[in-house]
Amino acid sequence: MSERFVAHLPFTATDLPAARQFTGTLARSVSFLSEVDAAEVTVSFEDEQGVRHRVFCDLPLPDRRRCARRVDHDGPCSPKPPR
Repeated sequence: MSERFVAHLPFTATDLPAARQFTGTLARSVSFLSEVDAAEVTVSFEDEQGVRHRVFCDLPLPDRRRCARRVDHDGPCSPKPPR
């Protein structure tokens, strides 16, 4: 059985929404890898790494899938991100 790990990759952004945008884009760009759980990605301030901010909504949907939209999305949840 494989263990789960978390990669910490420091980067700069102008604010938390920009950091979430960057992190979401990064997570989706590697989500084709089966080892990556992009839906669980979080972001934190460098000096507050214990306080994590979710990037994706990830609420359960009736069909047992999860919402793939951003955490602060408008409208209904969806298993696919908007284009």
